[in-house]
Amino acid sequence: MSKKILTIVGARPQFIKAAAVSRAFLDFPDMTEIMVHTGQHFDADMSDIFFDELDIPKPVHSLNVNGGGHGEMTGRMLEKLERVMLDEKPDMVLIYGDTNSTLAGALAAVKLLIPVAHIEAGLRSFNRAMPEEINRVMADHVSTLLFCPTQSAVDNLNAEGITQGVFKVGDVMFDATNFATQKAQESSSILEKLGLREGGYAVSTLHRAENTDTCENLTRVLNWLKDKAKECPVVLPLHPRTRGAAERFGLNFDGLTLCDPVGYLDMAKLLSASKAVYTDSGGLQKEAYFHKKPCVTLRDETEWVETIECGWNRLWKVCDYKERKDIDEYGDGRASHVILQAIQDYLG
Repeated sequence: MSKKILTIVGARPQFIKAAAVSRAFLDFPDMTEIMVHTGQHFDADMSDIFFDELDIPKPVHSLNVNGGGHGEMTGRMLEKLERVMLDEKPDMVLIYGDTNSTLAGALAAVKLLIPVAHIEAGLRSFNRAMPEEINRVMADHVSTLLFCPTQSAVDNLNAEGITQGVFKVGDVMFDATNFATQKAQESSSILEKLGLREGGYAVSTLHRAENTDTCENLTRVLNWLKDKAKECPVVLPLHPRTRGAAERFGLNFDGLTLCDPVGYLDMAKLLSASKAVYTDSGGLQKEAYFHKKPCVTLRDETEWVETIECGWNRLWKVCDYKERKDIDEYGDGRASHVILQAIQDYLG
């Protein structure tokens, strides 16, 4: 009898990771995936397009939970996810990353005694002021299978007393990037649309709460980007949260090249043809490395410490990169298959 895996996604980075794993499910006919979209990212430009572009199955359940504070959002997700799990009776719940959807999925499952598999387990920024840090720590401590992309993630779990069910598997983002880069070469016309030339611009993303929740912080990071734009055009696909914050604080984006949020294939094309990347996103730091582009992280710390140590990334308040070398830990582009094989072995 086929084992049922309930996959929970709700935000852009999770769609991208889930795409890689969902495609790998085709090679595991003894397991069936049921996709649940919490609705955490509800703008069609920020979510629906990824299902179309990256061949993710349309969600079987769409919960439409968005807006409100962290506690309110997580609580509403918990209530609805519990109902779905009681109806579907999955053999395992699969969660990704560090969003409110991640935490809600983990808590709903563990309270129903359903084993949880966490992809991107063990990542730590060691900044408990970040809601993402709380989400990832709590999710890890209730998960049964913990799929770590790097040895440092394994070490973080060991330091917290988590040693059972831990797997170092490489990075599913590498799987996803390989797929998207090839597809983008064939289909994306974003450079022509924005009037850009290859190697003639930097690409930026900006959306984290720590950068957008206060006028002081948003002003500081926008001024930094505007200074960079004096050297080279900076393309900024504008996240709805950042647009709203700028309007609220009376700030402008003068000197930056703005566009609406772009799909994953267009972003893959923008990254592959860029000169540099400036971001506060976790995933984009790695994608920059996969495309061999220097990155500046617009935060005071990063959970992807190996990108710093290997010289492809630096924090925005640090002036110099370390000497560049390849990062071996991200695997060979088949992390998704390794993960599903481990899940299949566990379920028997």
